Amino acid sequence: MSRIQDPQKAFFHHGNPFRMILPKGSSLSPKLLALLNKFEETLTGRLRELKPVSTDDVFSISWMVLAMKLLSETHNDIKSLITDLELPVYDWDNKWIDVYLDNSVKLLDISNGLSSELSRLNQGQLLLHLVLRRLEGKSSTDLSKAKSSVDNWKQLIATRNPRVENCIININKLLVSLEFPKVKNSAKGKVLMRAIYGVRMASLFICSIFVSAFTGSDKKLIDLKVTGTPLWEGAFNELQTSIYGEIRNLVSSGRNLLLKELEAVDINVTELYPMIHEHKEPAESDAFQKSFTDLGNKVDKLSSGLDLLSKEVDGFFQIVMSGRDALLCNLRVSTAFDSPKKYRREEQLVR
Repeated sequence: MSRIQDPQKAFFHHGNPFRMILPKGSSLSPKLLALLNKFEETLTGRLRELKPVSTDDVFSISWMVLAMKLLSETHNDIKSLITDLELPVYDWDNKWIDVYLDNSVKLLDISNGLSSELSRLNQGQLLLHLVLRRLEGKSSTDLSKAKSSVDNWKQLIATRNPRVENCIININKLLVSLEFPKVKNSAKGKVLMRAIYGVRMASLFICSIFVSAFTGSDKKLIDLKVTGTPLWEGAFNELQTSIYGEIRNLVSSGRNLLLKELEAVDINVTELYPMIHEHKEPAESDAFQKSFTDLGNKVDKLSSGLDLLSKEVDGFFQIVMSGRDALLCNLRVSTAFDSPKKYRREEQLVR
């Protein structure tokens, strides 16, 4: 298994998850095969939808909003699949439940880390709105206060968020979940585990991209190797190659800020800063007015984008939480398990 710190090596599982999930010679009924194919075809379509038309789309807020939206929909598909499989929780193997609960906790922690960074960036755009308001005054005092706010902005974006760095630890742990326990005597269980494998791969891929965007590093990327022959394999490999290639090109070119709208604002702030700091240009000059107007437009675009992205990340958190709560609720009313208290304790992990 490759480590996150070594992006050049692909991650290989300990064994073949599809050998464990769908052993050679196993067969599914037409109904189960149709359900599995529907799930995998839908995931394939979503992965293809994420492939950017232009390299400029990579790390744009609109692309990241779409990525999180499609990931949320895929997690919702798992809940629908469980219903369609008519697979009540008392028919689940205890190991499946352990995997599901453990993974949901880590995804919730990752979601919280991403939300923390989005909140921090929102604080930054508030500082920039304060800069714009103070520059409207155009006096020496106003310029001095604007300079102070710009300094605070620069310090904020130069600081790394430890909660985002902590996401890497959880992502690394989620890699282990790609190896599922053997499924015995349950065709429905085999379908469920294969579908969950697809969701885990999509989750790892998208979450690692978000962490890379927020840290400005390609060292956080995970080169994932699809094992087996799921229908979405080709779309996944194409998307990963396309996105990762562009990210690594951006980093190698010396880019420190990978989020496009954030970089655009920073470029404009850098252009305006000498005018504020050294009063090189009077507040009435054309250069000052143009830079001031451009900054206002870019800050507004960043602000609205961060708001949309925050809502999508919060929505993802709620979907993972609701799936987890539903499983725990079913466990509480089920009499099929010997140790229900174990799972009641699990519920406290994210409360």
